[in-house]
Amino acid sequence: MRRSSSPYASSMSFGPGPLSPAMMALIGANVVLFILQLLTQQYSWGLTRNLGLLPADVIGSFRVWQLGTYMFLHAGVFHILFNMLALWMFGTELERIWGTRYFLKFYFVTGIGAGVLTVLFSLLPFAFAQQLEHSIVVGASGAIYGLLLAYGMYFPNRPIYMYLVFPIPARYFVMIMGALAFYSSIAERGGVANATHLGGLLVAYLFLKSGRMHPWAEVKYRYLKWKINRTRAKFDVYTGGRANDWDRKVH
Repeated sequence: MRRSSSPYASSMSFGPGPLSPAMMALIGANVVLFILQLLTQQYSWGLTRNLGLLPADVIGSFRVWQLGTYMFLHAGVFHILFNMLALWMFGTELERIWGTRYFLKFYFVTGIGAGVLTVLFSLLPFAFAQQLEHSIVVGASGAIYGLLLAYGMYFPNRPIYMYLVFPIPARYFVMIMGALAFYSSIAERGGVANATHLGGLLVAYLFLKSGRMHPWAEVKYRYLKWKINRTRAKFDVYTGGRANDWDRKVH
């Protein structure tokens, strides 16, 4: 619960704030595709079979679009309900800080990256990994776990109510969820989504740590610095001496 700053609104409001256009578009796309899933699941061309992430199809038939489309499908009402609730709760404040463009980039990079790691994970020569090869993965959970990690990094001491009962600082909540995803992906048979959850955490961490939150800006900075140093070496430019020294080594 938080107080509203508007004199025309009620004195208290629930959650992180209203839905932005980008958030409404993401949630709307998930809801529409979920309804289409329900309508087509009895047919062989159902969306779940063709748009869900099946590592064997990605590798064998090169259906690379599944790395992105699986994010908009879900396995049931509670699955999509909790994912969309988490998207709103954790994503709204991050979008407010980052801006819509960077928020969407982060969301899709972590979601697609989690799908790529899931496919790579299925290639490992272990039974707990090979079970993924012919399993269909659906859900926005890879991207949601990425948002959760980012939320924990930005608001480490903010309490999150685990199981809606126990308040835990966000940084510890992320650690617990990451440990559970890691254990489940190895120990549980059928821990399909858990490998994707873990992938979302890993991709989000690498994405946020590389480039100091702005990866392409960091790359451009390094490239520009390299060009400047190269130009200095080419024209034999050296700095030194004093400001009133006519014979200082500046050429």
